Amino acid sequence: MSSQTLVLIPTYNEVGNLPLITSRVRASNPDVDILIIDDNSPDGTGDLADELASGDDHIFVLHREGKSGLLGAYIAGFHWGLERHYDILVEMDADGSHAPEQLHRLLDEIDQGADMVIGSRYVSGGEVVNWPRHRYLLSKGGNVYISVALGAGIKDMTAGYRAFRREVLEQVNFDELSRAGYIFQVDMAWRVNNLGFDIREVPITFTEREIGESKLDGSFVKDSLLEVSKWGLTYRSEQVKAIARESYHLIAHEVKKWRKEHYI
Repeated sequence: MSSQTLVLIPTYNEVGNLPLITSRVRASNPDVDILIIDDNSPDGTGDLADELASGDDHIFVLHREGKSGLLGAYIAGFHWGLERHYDILVEMDADGSHAPEQLHRLLDEIDQGADMVIGSRYVSGGEVVNWPRHRYLLSKGGNVYISVALGAGIKDMTAGYRAFRREVLEQVNFDELSRAGYIFQVDMAWRVNNLGFDIREVPITFTEREIGESKLDGSFVKDSLLEVSKWGLTYRSEQVKAIARESYHLIAHEVKKWRKEHYI
């Protein structure tokens, strides 16, 4: 599927990382196209992206007027790719935390019939490099909580390394995705799961950025877990209602059967 694949790389102040990540993508996956989505970076990332695109017909640039968040960048990239009839669209960070050399793992699983593939830190073979232990435990524990709360059976729902078939994205209403923190990644996975698509996880090595500063702040965990808790309560409530309805119909059926057998 590589010749029909578009890798989306959102950027904001990634002038040091951009040449590295694009060169790694091109070297390890020469047939895929790259769309750099820049949010008017003041450090000149957008100008550098234009330079890279001018020298490589596999690299394209989408300029946005201001910094309006990762979700907005991905939605713009999804629309751009779908309008140009790409079959597979991939989310990838600009900072090198997602190894382009492992992209084939996601695409191979798509070839095997998956609709959405998550590059996972928390399945067997997954790994995190250069994270302090407290951050690792917070991330892994948060994902355990999310999985239990939503019942999706996915080990790394906050992961940002993902591949989608276009048919999946065409059925997701982007306007309904949560804007709380970076929780849209969880929201997207949960919606795709509820739509009945085949979601799979493959192990990746996640490496903390070496150049630049992380875009995450302390509100991420609080906002994300609060939002998931709300969804989980709604989900469990609907489950209980469904079980009650099924139990009522089953009991009513058995009573009716018993009365018929006893001529009552």
